Amino acid sequence: MNPITAFITVALILIGAFVARTMGPLAGAPFVVVAVIVALSLKMANTWQKFVVLRAGKLQGIKGPGLFVIFPILDNVVAVIDERIQVTAFNAESALTRDTVPVNVDAIVFWQVHDSRAAALEITDYRMAIGRVAQTSLREMIGSSMLAALLSDRKTADERLRVEIGEKTTAWGISVSAVEIRDVAIPEALQDAMSRQAQAEREKQARIILGSAEVEVAAQFVQAAEAYAGHPAALQLRAMNIIYETTKERGATILIPSAMVDAMNPGGVAALLAKAPKAT
Repeated sequence: MNPITAFITVALILIGAFVARTMGPLAGAPFVVVAVIVALSLKMANTWQKFVVLRAGKLQGIKGPGLFVIFPILDNVVAVIDERIQVTAFNAESALTRDTVPVNVDAIVFWQVHDSRAAALEITDYRMAIGRVAQTSLREMIGSSMLAALLSDRKTADERLRVEIGEKTTAWGISVSAVEIRDVAIPEALQDAMSRQAQAEREKQARIILGSAEVEVAAQFVQAAEAYAGHPAALQLRAMNIIYETTKERGATILIPSAMVDAMNPGGVAALLAKAPKAT
């Protein structure tokens, strides 16, 4: 009983009791009868509610929101429909993907009743039904999807589930606004295998990059060799510059083969070493 109906009913009963006390029981009886009728006939629906009323077994109308009156005994409120957005959680345990991998998937569906008449008269329990339909659709989607796609592209899976569940529930006056997959759990043994596979892929990519770098370096060396072949003096200057760079650090000891010294013009090398810091 809503607060307004309760207040009017109590007020009528109190008035009837007062009249019965002052004027006799028969004078107060009509107030009590009216109070009972008000309690049975005056209903109130909130803004988000719709009352489905049957009169002698036939649909009389959808009432609400606000106050409305029904005929006691003749009318019957068979359902109170909440038209706000509802959230239902569902899952699929040990469902096999298209590549025969068992997964446990948890998801939620956001839905709303847009036709109160259909929700009340076309199906017995629309709340239980949408949970069952969502679970069945989830298993069907998992069975037709590869594990990699299920893990990497959840938005596509969410949209696919939303469409499939919405098509099945439209006849019940229910529209599905969104579906979100919260978690996809796979067996621990498979997690280890996927981790090793990912590591192998990274090592493979690293080796490919290293090989590409070696090819580029070798090409640069070939160009340098061709340049030095045409200009022997440039090769000597390069060798002398390498020796100079190595002697800049204090405490360095340089051992140069005599054949290399002869090839690089000993006079020039000696002058260069004289200018370099003394090595220990």
